[in-house]
Amino acid sequence: MTKSTRDLVLTFIAFILLIGLASKCSSSSDSDSSYQYEKTPVDKLIVKLNNVQNYSIILYDMDAQEGITSDTYMHRYQIIKTINDDISIDSTDWQNVSQEFFMDNEKNLGMEIVSKKDGVISKKVSPAGYNNYVGNEKYGNWVKRDNGSSFWEFYGKYAMLRSAFHMFSPIPYNSWYNYDHNYRRYGRSYYGAGNYTYGTYGNRSSNSNKKWNQTKSSSFKNRVNSRVSRSSSSSRTNRSSSRYRSSSSFRSRGGGFGK
Repeated sequence: MTKSTRDLVLTFIAFILLIGLASKCSSSSDSDSSYQYEKTPVDKLIVKLNNVQNYSIILYDMDAQEGITSDTYMHRYQIIKTINDDISIDSTDWQNVSQEFFMDNEKNLGMEIVSKKDGVISKKVSPAGYNNYVGNEKYGNWVKRDNGSSFWEFYGKYAMLRSAFHMFSPIPYNSWYNYDHNYRRYGRSYYGAGNYTYGTYGNRSSNSNKKWNQTKSSSFKNRVNSRVSRSSSSSRTNRSSSRYRSSSSFRSRGGGFGK
């Protein structure tokens, strides 16, 4: 084989390899494009409230319904907005959420899952009202008991916040101080000291009137949680694999929001 013939053969082989590489990259790109992030109802609420500088989004209630082929998972949210010191309290209709999003928030019933304070958004979970209102002397003050302990009391103008935040027992100063100094400043979610004090299973939470607790037996909730947990684990595994291959965002299937 002459040198010119050998060079021609090598050039042809290189061309074939280049075509194969381009085809593989194109196929990978098409596959990656299927992993598109879809906004949850909470994401859509955040967009809707973009111009509001101070608000809280509370997981007001949750529910699940058994289906023949699949189950349906739902949330309701409560939104407390502060505009020019005027406070409004609204609730959404039931919103369909993905299994994964439901499981991620299964312990957050009655909790504040998003807050925005002076234009800064936080998605760290905390007891309702802890981030924007409790400890804020614009809305109330700490009242000292005879034994030296203190609890939070809203001013009369803002007394409705107690009901909005389901504060049916006084908020002790040491609980809020623990949150403020050991959790909020480090960007950590807070459910109370020690075992869960707040949230779905909290002993200071008033969730007995919620649909999730009224209409679902423990056995059904356990089955739901078991199925959601398996689905969530599988989704996380697939998501990690897709991120490894394509560095793309994971996909979450959430419904639209109502009001």
